[in-house]
Amino acid sequence: MTADPIEFDTPHLRLRQWRESDLAPFFALASDPQVMEFLLPLPTRADSDALVDRIRARFAENGWGFWAVEHKASGGFMGFTGLNSPAVTLPFSPCVEIGWRFGRNWWGQGFASEAARAALQVGFERIGLHEIVAFTAWNNTRSSAVMERIGMKEDAAGAFDHPLVPEGHALRRHRLYRIARPR
Repeated sequence: MTADPIEFDTPHLRLRQWRESDLAPFFALASDPQVMEFLLPLPTRADSDALVDRIRARFAENGWGFWAVEHKASGGFMGFTGLNSPAVTLPFSPCVEIGWRFGRNWWGQGFASEAARAALQVGFERIGLHEIVAFTAWNNTRSSAVMERIGMKEDAAGAFDHPLVPEGHALRRHRLYRIARPR
């Protein structure tokens, strides 16, 4: 079944389907060691393009996923924000996660929080989700701060070792955050 894709705007951002013109700037941010500090591994161009292909396939199936984020005033590609059902089985599966990844030049301006708040709203109001989770490497304080700013609460009992991160790796231990649909 194919669903009509959801797209939406915030005051400063356009969350939309991916375009071919997004592939090169996405690879540039995905190959930046600072952007990818808490993610493994740095991708090749083929890996980066394959991720976008998987994102597009999820959109074709569900109508939602990790939206490409565009800066409305400049038209610049910023990265992605959105919702995803992880392919890997996690201790709290099944679930829908919220995630984001922005180029460094967009950091520190509130854009990740703005996009994430809007994605949560779409998840609850348009898609009908009851809960959305987020998780990050234990020491990723920047992402944890965004999770807290958008109203998510850490589930301290839900901390887990990510199954796709090798045993003994510094990024294996993850924090879990949750938010329920407002009543």
